[in-house]
Amino acid sequence: MNIKRVMIVGTMVVIMTFGSSALSGSITSASPATKFSSTGIADKDELLKALNQSSDEELYESLYKGKSLHAIAAEKGGNIANVIELQMSQLTQQLNDRLLSGSITAEQYAAHKEELREIVEQSVFTSFG
Repeated sequence: MNIKRVMIVGTMVVIMTFGSSALSGSITSASPATKFSSTGIADKDELLKALNQSSDEELYESLYKGKSLHAIAAEKGGNIANVIELQMSQLTQQLNDRLLSGSITAEQYAAHKEELREIVEQSVFTSFG
């Protein structure tokens, strides 16, 4: 798989995992990375627990420094398998919602679902530094 695609998809996966649009802040912001927020406290807490992070600010700083989710988990004794499963669960739910709403076809759903694990697994090892 093309590294550029992995980086783009990895970034999308991280943003979707946190449940908020990365562009929710001002486009003219001086910060090269936009802070994330979660649609549910439980999702954020699960991610922080899986990565063994004490706060979303700590996670944000690690991501801002270009660390991969795997590196973040490894530094603090987190569980990368739980991060992958959390992302898989959330992205599968989003695919299910898109299929039910009619925004994707059954064929598109099947194609996305088939490559989802590979993309998520590759994204957790991709650093952006």
